[in-house]
Formats: sequence, C-alpha cells, structure tokens
Amino acid sequence: MPGGRLTRQERQQIALGLADDLSYAEIARRLDRPTSTVTREVMRNGGPGAYRPDLAQHATERRARRRREPGRDGGPPSSPGGTDAVRAYEETFTTLFMQQGLPRIAAGVLTCLYTADTGSLTAAELVDRLRVSPASISKAIPVLESHGLVVRERGEGRRERYVADGDVWFQSMIAAARNNAQLAETARQGVAILGRSSPAGARLENMARFLDFVGESIARAAEQARDLLTTPGDAVADDRTPARD
Repeated sequence: MPGGRLTRQERQQIALGLADDLSYAEIARRLDRPTSTVTREVMRNGGPGAYRPDLAQHATERRARRRREPGRDGGPPSSPGGTDAVRAYEETFTTLFMQQGLPRIAAGVLTCLYTADTGSLTAAELVDRLRVSPASISKAIPVLESHGLVVRERGEGRRERYVADGDVWFQSMIAAARNNAQLAETARQGVAILGRSSPAGARLENMARFLDFVGESIARAAEQARDLLTTPGDAVADDRTPARD
C-alpha cells in the first residue's frame, strides 16, 4: 500500500470520485489508500461539497513550507511548532469535529482549545496556531458559542480568552435526550390522529416508546457520568444545569 503524501493526480481522482457520489471507502480502495487518509483529506479541505484538488494541493504545499521554516520544528508538544505526531493528532481531531458538522476553522479552534496546556487561548494565539486571519477566528467563535462549545472569559486588559466548556458533553447528551423527547411527543400526536389500530398509528407508537426509552437512558447516563467523573475544579455553575422535568 502506498504511503506518503497524496499526489496531485490522486487528489484529482478523489474529486472525480466525490462527483460520482462514491463513498470514501470506495475512493480509497481505488487509490489503494486507507479510508482514513481520504476522509481526512476531504474534510480538511472543505468537505465533500467544496473539495477542490488544486486548492487542496496548494494547501498541502503551503503547510510543508511552513514546517521547513526556521524554528518550526522541535518545539514542545503543546506549541504551534510541536512534533509531527502532535500535528497529526490535531488534524485527526479537527477532522472528527468537521464530521460532526463544524466548519473547518471552528473545528480547528476547538481542537486548539482542547489540546492547549493552558486550557484557554486568546484570538491572537488562535491566529498564530491556526495560521488564519483574525476575521476567521471572529467568525468561528460565535459558531462554537451557538453550540455551547466555547465560553468567553475576561483576560488581561481588554483581551478575551476562549475556553472549551468542560461541561459540553453533558450539555450535548441532555440536548440529544430533549430532541428524542420532542420526536416521541410528535409521534404520539400522530397516533392520536391516525388511530392506534391503524398500521401507521402502531408504527408511530412503537417509535415514541423507543425514543422515550433511549432519551431517558441518555439523560440518566449523562447525569450519572457527570456525578462520578467530574472533579471539584470542573464543577458547573447551578444556573447552567438544565432543570429536570
């Protein structure tokens, strides 16, 4: 199986595969590459709907030049000039966030916040780590805030620091449970309209019962996990804890 960086020709084949609506696994098979290589390549370069092979090739060459710049290699793992293993890990983490629906810059910001030793970064520090414009950071932060993934803290002077919310996974699970509850309620409304004795009504009733069970299980597991695993220093303010029904 070939190794090393993807070639320009391989990137063109990836673009053709995406245009033909092929899966990442099928594209990887045709290239004789790991599926993870193709997935990471597409997600870090705009996603399946915006992937452009020439732009992806240019971005790769630009990253390679940065690595060769004096002072870019050999830095501590938590710095922008850390080891290749750390950079690869950060790219993988960013790709996973993108697969969850986050835009590329927002995904990179979240990765930086989770992997920084300080646990928080300023806009200037994020610009330096990601090599993007301040405007890109300004657009990414509200996206993360809208999902409850990042909170702002007042730093020195007038600078704001951004922190990856330590309670985000609990909040995410609770949101999923609430979504399930809403779907279940809508399904029950359909049962009342269509009739429990009809095939459609029976189908919707089973859907509601399933979603009720799953949603309640998710909420219960999330609360138990937070109680068991959260350290005192990670405690969440009471006014941010969702009220239980």
